Amino acid sequence: MSGRAAGLEVAVRVRRRELTVTAQFTAADGEIVAVMGPSGAGKTTLLEAIAGLVPLADGSVAVGGIEVATPRRQVAPQRRGTVLLRQDPCLFPHLNARENIAFGLRTRGASRAEARRAADEWLARVELAGRGDRLPRELSGGQQQRVALARALAAAPRVVLLDEPFTALDPETVAALRSMLRDRLRETSTTAVLVTHDALDAAVAADRLVVLEGGEVSQDGPVGDVLRSPATAFGAVIAGLDRVPGRVAAGVWTGGAMRVPVARPDGDLTALFRPGAVALEAGPGGGDGARPGHASWRAPIARLEPTIGGVRVQLADPAVAVDVPLTAAAVLEPGAEVTASVPLDTIAWV
Repeated sequence: MSGRAAGLEVAVRVRRRELTVTAQFTAADGEIVAVMGPSGAGKTTLLEAIAGLVPLADGSVAVGGIEVATPRRQVAPQRRGTVLLRQDPCLFPHLNARENIAFGLRTRGASRAEARRAADEWLARVELAGRGDRLPRELSGGQQQRVALARALAAAPRVVLLDEPFTALDPETVAALRSMLRDRLRETSTTAVLVTHDALDAAVAADRLVVLEGGEVSQDGPVGDVLRSPATAFGAVIAGLDRVPGRVAAGVWTGGAMRVPVARPDGDLTALFRPGAVALEAGPGGGDGARPGHASWRAPIARLEPTIGGVRVQLADPAVAVDVPLTAAAVLEPGAEVTASVPLDTIAWV
């Protein structure tokens, strides 16, 4: 933390009917923490616990060094210095953009003139200058999210909680919003927790990444570290990597049908490599050592999945994804065996 103040301290256990969520992390003032996990992992429940919308079974939440939630005491959501933004911007449909932003300021004692002046300043900050008179229905989805963010930040919260705010938006809009969100949060030194399904959100906007699986934190660290060395199969998926756990014995690492000579001590070792680094050869043949400088093995094709740039081939034993162009996939079919090979110098060992 390098001596920076703790904007948010979370150590909670929350019981829901289908899942118990247990999580612990600390975020400094102005730090952006991304939370990723598979569907049903408890990401939204975690945000709701921080926001005060669900009770704690154990633990606590502190905002700016002040405890705001324990199993026995809950500070009201509107008084704990947090604001929760969901996919729906939830703007008042009968108020224009300026009045939507000014509303929160008026409830905190600002005069009408002060609130409107501040609202116009915030509209400029989120690149909506001159659109203050427009009603929500006259704004695009991305513009509505900008107004919602401006409304939240204008109230000067200690912590902003964002629950997949970009899900319903087109890629071009998301790219612009992502950068704007990062800049405005850092400009105001506002701590943020961003739940997302897109690793690019984490890579571009966040300082840290928390991976939540089955209601528990499976990995937590700087975004780059987590994406470079994922600790679980889900972490590898979001990082766009193949992750093959294996074991070293007598100088040979074995992971399923993969066998690689390594100068490593005996014990568990995991191979990481990119799906685009793997080459496939249809038909019989191959095997260990088929290509010098490569790890080669025979594997059955489990399934084929379309991608924007071609086809992703899912292999079994070990479970490895391989990206190939559409033309190469013409000779591949589920159930067939292929020879897979990956250059040894592209494998990272963790």
